[in-house]
Order: sequence, then C-alpha cells, then structure tokens
Amino acid sequence: MRQFLIAGLSGIALSMTGTAAFAADVTLKLHQMLPPQATIPSKVLQPWAEKIQAESGGRIAVELYPAMQLGGKPADLVDQVKDGVVDLTWTVIGYTPGRFPKSEAFELPFMVTTAEATSLAFQDYYEKHLKDELSDYHVLAVHTHGPGLIHTIGSKPVAKLEDMQGLKLRGTSKVINQMLEAMGASAIGMPVTAVPESLSKGVIDGSVVPWEVTPAIKIAELAPNHTAFSGPNGLYTGTFLFAMNKDSYEALPDDLKKVIDDNSGKELARLFGQAMDAGDIRGKDIADKAGNTTITLDETETARWKAAGEAVTKAWIAEMDGKGLDGTALYNDALALIQANSK
Repeated sequence: MRQFLIAGLSGIALSMTGTAAFAADVTLKLHQMLPPQATIPSKVLQPWAEKIQAESGGRIAVELYPAMQLGGKPADLVDQVKDGVVDLTWTVIGYTPGRFPKSEAFELPFMVTTAEATSLAFQDYYEKHLKDELSDYHVLAVHTHGPGLIHTIGSKPVAKLEDMQGLKLRGTSKVINQMLEAMGASAIGMPVTAVPESLSKGVIDGSVVPWEVTPAIKIAELAPNHTAFSGPNGLYTGTFLFAMNKDSYEALPDDLKKVIDDNSGKELARLFGQAMDAGDIRGKDIADKAGNTTITLDETETARWKAAGEAVTKAWIAEMDGKGLDGTALYNDALALIQANSK
C-alpha cells in the first residue's frame, strides 16, 4: 500500500530531518523504535534520509518517526512496512521469533567479530540465502551490531559461567534466549526499549546488549557491571533489517528508484557496521568514566562458555534440517563469510 504525500496535493512536503522545507514529489515515512539521538538513528538513518533528499534534487523527502511515534510495538515494524502502514523501517529481525529462521545463523554463540565485518558478511549472506525469506520487502540493507556483552545490577559482575545461575537476563531473540538458558540464566525476551524500566524495577537482573546501545537505555547507570570475552569473537550479535515497502518502491519513477538503489546494499551495510563499532567505543567510554566494573574473561573461561553454547548451535542446525534446510551448510557459510570479511 502506498503511503505517499503528493506535493501537488499538500503544497509542500516537510522533511523531519531538520532540513529546510522544500517541494517534494514523494514523501516517505521511516518508522523505528529508538530515540533520534541513538547511534543508528543519528549516525545512519538521518544522514541517509538527507542524502536521499539531496541526490533526488529534493524530489524525495523522508520523514523520520523515532521511538514508535506512529504506534505499535517494535515487533510490529516488519508488518507495518510490509503492509504499507509506513514506507520504510529499521528493526531487529529477531523481534519476530521463528519468522526468518535462516537469518538466525548470525545470532548463534561466538560468531560475531566487529560490527563492520559481520554486517558485510550478513549482507553477503542475505544475497545468497535470504532473498526468499525476505521477499515481502524491498531490502535496502541488513546488518548486525558488534559483540554483545552481559550487563548486570548489584555489586559483582559475572566472572565465571557459574555466576549465570539464577540470573534473570533480558535477551534479544529466540536464539539468544536459548543461548542464555544453556549458560544457566533465566532468559526474558523483551525489546530493548523496555530494558531501563525492567532494570529499575528489578524485573530483570541484567541484559545482554552491545556497548553501542548502552547510553540510550542508561545501562551504565542501571547495570554497572559488564562482562566481555577473550578472543576475536564476541558472545553474540543481533540482526537488523532496513527495508522499504515494495509498492512504495515500485511506484517511484526509474530515476528515483536509482537514487534508492545507489544508497542500498553492501556499502550501506558497511555504514551501519561502522556506526555500531564507533558506538561501542562511545558506550564503553561512558561506562569507564562512570567508574563501572568491566571484566574480560580469560581464554580458559571463555572456552567454557563456548562449550556451553555449542548445544545451541547443534540444536539450531537440527531445527533447520527439520525445516528442509541444510543447517550445517548455512552455519558453515555464515562462518566463512564472517571470516572472509574480517580479514
């Protein structure tokens, strides 16, 4: 369903990117879950919207609607863009458990390296394996965040695998929740926007998130203990989709489609990843300046966590096999693409 505002009907279209008003042929609504000052909205989505406006000669305007301003919950975003309620969305793929099963390969334990490398790998994986799974969308890019960490309340950080026992930890997706359970915690699924209230009320003992998102959800203040891992691979990552409604894209004239196309694909995935990596540095710096406790588990202890996570990987491969997919091939290809893009 098209959600365009035609300039001839409204006189002018106002972009909500902070730029001046201009006459536009088409206005696209971009809806997402985080506040405008968060890393991706401020460092990628707003610059992308401004670039689209500039390269279209002002013929495309992009209205930015952060923090679910158009209604619904974060898990609704994939349907909002599919059904044409909005024209564009950026969202977490794992907020709709089981709906995009092949994408879950990147969420398995100890896959992620940097956000940039893993995002490039995930874009390659999309081109090879996910076009059918995401066929309801005009995909602009997919990406991941950087290495996820454990952040907990109280006075002691998680220092060994046994410290996970009895902890109520917020997880991002089905696979990540399974990972937390395999490591001894009680996993509680919720969108990242619900984490601050849940921490402050003691509903959860902590959360897994990358450093990048911690400032936006007050992790440094609410959960001042942080646990990271040795080696090139982080505990986990989450997967993200930046997509356009198919009808909205098809309704564009060819020259405006080209503007969208020129700002889609692997280089856009790279920009998402680079922003996430830079956000990780900023997030850790805030925690350090607050005097928080951050520990990095040594290689021996990290190996114990990897061993615990192997059961989750094996279960996922078996689940994919049961769906008629080659789970081993998908997993191995994800690993190979991450390794290739991490060089």
